[in-house]
Amino acid sequence: MSAHNPLTAPPERDEADGALATRAGLGDTAALEELVRRHQRWVFNLALRMTGGRADADDLAQEALVRLVTRISTWSGEGSFRSWAWRIVVRCLLDSKRVQARLSRVDPLEGVGEPTLEASPEQAALTRETRVSCMLGMLLCLDAEQRLAWVLAELFEVNSALAAELLDVTPAAFRKRLERARADLSAFLNERCGLVDPANACRCSRKTSHLVTLGLVDPVHHRFVGPRLESVRAAAPRVLEELDAVGALYRDHPLVDGRDFVDRLRVLLQSGLSR
Repeated sequence: MSAHNPLTAPPERDEADGALATRAGLGDTAALEELVRRHQRWVFNLALRMTGGRADADDLAQEALVRLVTRISTWSGEGSFRSWAWRIVVRCLLDSKRVQARLSRVDPLEGVGEPTLEASPEQAALTRETRVSCMLGMLLCLDAEQRLAWVLAELFEVNSALAAELLDVTPAAFRKRLERARADLSAFLNERCGLVDPANACRCSRKTSHLVTLGLVDPVHHRFVGPRLESVRAAAPRVLEELDAVGALYRDHPLVDGRDFVDRLRVLLQSGLSR
């Protein structure tokens, strides 16, 4: 993950964020906007992995950022700003009905048809787009608390002490929740996903047309295809040789950019949301 991940940032970056938060709490609009810019990409990517869809992730990321900026004046300036801010973000996600939803919109076995021919680079890119979209949907097999624990630890590389603090549980309870999430997700994919077990019928190339029809994959505007996605493991035997095959598949997904929330938050705040 990027060195700019606020959850794994070095102390000096956390201190810089805290200083911005102190200024923002005193009414410095520029400091508040800079703080949002520093965190919005990660908030969006967390929301995306918790909801499985871009539209829901956009709305949820905005909700979380609104909750954060409207509480910025309560930041005491003591301790870790990162922990204080992301507890607010995490609580917002867990409160959301979008996150409480379980796997219902994307059945991995639904719509499996004949393999899509990949004679062109464009079709190969569309299949890779399908792969990421489908795998995001399959995270919804976990309940909201398991999903959040797994995403924080496996994808955001947050240690158990900080993750437990964000979720307001003990480190031991977090590790137990994470262990259960890993087991449940691995079992789900092992039963269904052809990337994990070549005996499974579901293949990315056989899902493409169905996900395009559902509107979950845009055949023109790709969200996930990029240089990093070239390294996604397509050969299941090699994946299964790895200690953590499922986590490795998901860690190869790229971060994506959401919309810039600064202008939208400025309008909302000026309309009196903060009162």
